[in-house]
Amino acid sequence: MTDPQQWPEPNPADVTSTLARITVPVEEALTWNPLTADDAAAVAALPPHSALLIVQGSSGTSERFLLDADRVLAGRHQKADIFLDDVTVSRKHVEFIRDGDGYRVRDVGSLNGTYVNRDRVDVAPLSSGDEVQIGKFRMTYQASPNKA
Repeated sequence: MTDPQQWPEPNPADVTSTLARITVPVEEALTWNPLTADDAAAVAALPPHSALLIVQGSSGTSERFLLDADRVLAGRHQKADIFLDDVTVSRKHVEFIRDGDGYRVRDVGSLNGTYVNRDRVDVAPLSSGDEVQIGKFRMTYQASPNKA
């Protein structure tokens, strides 16, 4: 095998296209998937001190996970409160911990990490609209708008 540094420079006539990097502001990238009418109605109906995690499917459908306990464990273990069946998710991946009227997320030693708004976190408070990534699953956190 030859050293790539010794390869000849490509002839510009042989290049068919050049790709430019496209950047999207973080605020715009995180709002690419607005709530459906059904999801918005589910959020509006949440009891105080609860929240929803909404996973948008590629077909426009969504899956919802209710956060209504002081601690909610998410992972690939079948006894997890939120079962996420994929090898990119650790058996015990994260826990959602009630924090006042909302929740915070805490990684519990997962292999692939936990991300909030595309930043890897160990612990992070959550606000409505935040994107939480657990393995391949990207979900939007929505806190209850209803106060006790």
